[in-house]
Amino acid sequence: MTTPPSALLRRRWLEALLPEVVFEGWSEAAAAAAAVKAGLTPGEQALAAPRGVIDLIEGFFDDAEARARDALAGEDMTGLRVPDKVKRGVLAWLAELEPHREAVRRAAARGFLPWGAGPALQRSWKVADMIWTAAGDTSEDYNRYSKRGLLASVIPAIVLHWADNPSPEDLESFVARRLAHASGVGRTAARFVKPILDRMPQKQH
Repeated sequence: MTTPPSALLRRRWLEALLPEVVFEGWSEAAAAAAAVKAGLTPGEQALAAPRGVIDLIEGFFDDAEARARDALAGEDMTGLRVPDKVKRGVLAWLAELEPHREAVRRAAARGFLPWGAGPALQRSWKVADMIWTAAGDTSEDYNRYSKRGLLASVIPAIVLHWADNPSPEDLESFVARRLAHASGVGRTAARFVKPILDRMPQKQH
C-alpha cells in the first residue's frame, strides 16, 4: 500500500523532532525548530500535521503501531495459547516504543497519551484491535468488542509501568497479570451481558 505524502512528511518531521523531545518536550517551539531542520515548508507542515504537535504525537504512536503490526505478521504464533499471543502483541508494541521511552514520558506530561479523551480514546482501541487481529481473532459479535475494550482498559497501567524502565522479566510478568485480570473481568461480565444480548431480537437481513 502506498504511503500518503502527508505521512511521509510527518515521519520526516518526527525524525528531526524526536531527538529534541528528550530535552524540550513536545513543545510548539521544538516542533517549529525540527520543521526547519527537516526542510519543511509551511505548506508541507500544514499537510503533515494540521493540528501541529497533537498530530505529531498521533503520528508517533501510529508509526509504532504499524511497526508492531509488521513485526507480529512475521512471527509464527500458531503454537501459542491465545493469552500468550495477546501478551506477545503488547510486548511487541512496547518494543517499538522502547527507543523513544522519554518521548512517551513527555507525551504523558502533556496529557497526550494514547488513552485520553476524544480522539485519543480511538488510539487505545486501535492498539487493542491491532493486537487482537495479530493474535488471529476474527470474531464479529459481542466478543470482538469486549476483548478489545478489556485490553484497551489495561493499556494505561501497562505503559505507566513500562515507563519506569522495569526489567524484561518484571515487565512480562506485569503484562501477564494485567491481562489475566482483564480476562477474569471479561468472563464475569459475559455471564451477565451475553444472556441479555442473546434474548434481543436479531436483525433481519
